[in-house]
Amino acid sequence: MDQQVRERAGSLNVTRLSEPAGAEVVGIDLSLQLGTKKRDILFEALLKHHVLVIRDQDLTPDQQMTLTAMFGKPESHVFHDAEGQSGPQVHVVNNLDKQGNPSSRPTTFGSFFWHTDKSYHEVPSLATFLHARELPPGGGGDTEFANMYNAYESLDDAVKKQIANLRAVHSWEANRRNTGNRAATEEEKKLRPPVSHPLVRTHPDTKRKALYIGIHADCIEGLEREQGIELLKKLYRHSTERKNVYAHSWKPGDLVIWDNRCLLHRVVGNYDMDTHRRILHRSVVIGTKPC
Repeated sequence: MDQQVRERAGSLNVTRLSEPAGAEVVGIDLSLQLGTKKRDILFEALLKHHVLVIRDQDLTPDQQMTLTAMFGKPESHVFHDAEGQSGPQVHVVNNLDKQGNPSSRPTTFGSFFWHTDKSYHEVPSLATFLHARELPPGGGGDTEFANMYNAYESLDDAVKKQIANLRAVHSWEANRRNTGNRAATEEEKKLRPPVSHPLVRTHPDTKRKALYIGIHADCIEGLEREQGIELLKKLYRHSTERKNVYAHSWKPGDLVIWDNRCLLHRVVGNYDMDTHRRILHRSVVIGTKPC
């Protein structure tokens, strides 16, 4: 941006980082009890800026869970361990292989594709909290965010009319297939069956319309499969044009919160993944059914 936009809310300073999305929040220690007033300030800033960056935080998983729960009901990850237990509510995001070594081909790599968290759920995610614990020493491993308000609003009127009442099928199985990860197990398919969401959703808080697509989307109801896939690819390319994207360059201690209801995001492997570890702690708040 030519000129950063700064605002003050109580003891907090909020500085806009880019036109598409992103604001840095200064003046808060998230390891302390947040309180409803500061929670409300952060939530309003999230609605306005879509991505919040809060630097120099040092949170234990329990502290991150306490923070997350201030914004809604936390959810567990889709994976299960060998005993069938669901994953922890604060889980580790990393670039490690099965032997625990840094790798350009980590155990799972779906996050390198544009997506919105948990769109394969009937009730997808509201907000994601990602806390940087260990980063490549020279930087890299950026996370990019695409503004889906802008993506929808910049569509031609003819396309808006075409997609107004269309719905896409999202699934965990499609995620695994589309990203080239291991195939979904029968148990995972049973736990996360395909769901249908509108291509255009209305944000429940701002009431603005946004495209709702991403790598979890498999096909479009009512269209021939190939026709639907081509339409999804067209919308996908349009949404992720650089003018719609904010790229976050991580620093140790960053806590980044984003609104999944109006964004796509992905991680970028712009560092030596076979040499350096990238470890972050992730937690998620359940949202509402898209409509």
